[in-house]
Amino acid sequence: MQSFIYCCMFNQKIIPYLCAKEIKAMLEIGKYHTLKIVKNVDFGLYLDAGDGLEILLPTRYVLPDMKPGNDVNVFIYHDNEGRPIATTLQPKAIVGEFRFMEVKSANQTGAFLDWGIMKDLLVPFHEQKTPMQEGCRYLVYVHIDHVTGRVVASARIDKYLGNVLPAYTKGEEVNILIADKTDMGYKVIINNLHWGLVYENEVFRSPEKGELLKGYIKNVRDDDKIDVSLVPLGYRKVEGTAGRVLESLGIHGGFLAVHDKSDPEEIYALFGCSKKAFKQAIGALYKQGLIRIEKNGIRHMPSR
Repeated sequence: MQSFIYCCMFNQKIIPYLCAKEIKAMLEIGKYHTLKIVKNVDFGLYLDAGDGLEILLPTRYVLPDMKPGNDVNVFIYHDNEGRPIATTLQPKAIVGEFRFMEVKSANQTGAFLDWGIMKDLLVPFHEQKTPMQEGCRYLVYVHIDHVTGRVVASARIDKYLGNVLPAYTKGEEVNILIADKTDMGYKVIINNLHWGLVYENEVFRSPEKGELLKGYIKNVRDDDKIDVSLVPLGYRKVEGTAGRVLESLGIHGGFLAVHDKSDPEEIYALFGCSKKAFKQAIGALYKQGLIRIEKNGIRHMPSR
């Protein structure tokens, strides 16, 4: 079996791209894959990349229980020489995702983002809406550059959203990223595909930019604009501390491991209120039939 990482080292100006094209037929660059360990070498492990090719997992990521024949979950990217390589580190975003990331450095080539792995993520200069500044965070989309075959990022995010018709149903659970604050509420990115809006008067706390949450489709309008709720549509609107408790239940799947015996510090961290106010709130929610108080926490009771 020929070493995949070895074959990329003959001509670093041409072969790395050709190798990237070869591996793309089997493995998607910039994403996670579960690969079988082929053999140990002094500088790491070789993993089966398919079709007789291998990819290196460097020694720094090798754990004692990783043995030939075992499977390992890895992220595939290009190292600084353009060679495909594996890591067990988790990047801040994979290909096809939007995330906020911080600029580590910038020059005429572009800006280099803290990707969370050994390699920084390039935002080419032409993919910046305004020149990026070191130390600042920006919302970017991670994708494959069609010329080089390498993973890059773009701050021109609108061109990557709304390219497919929204096919959501009312009440459908979706993944959202808080992108921006507006006069009307919070702009969110839905399932890495569409813009959406959470209205200001429908939230009980202020989500932070970059926060990843569950959302629920309220309405897809005739102009394809999408309204989103942070809680399932069966949740009644409740004001004050009780509302924050109910919203938190919605965000956490309908159950919270907190109750009237919990530490005051834990309660304040979750809801920003005293233990007395929390007990009054869950008492009111219980009387309305909106929650059930269990031994280990509180559970939402959907409206019928």
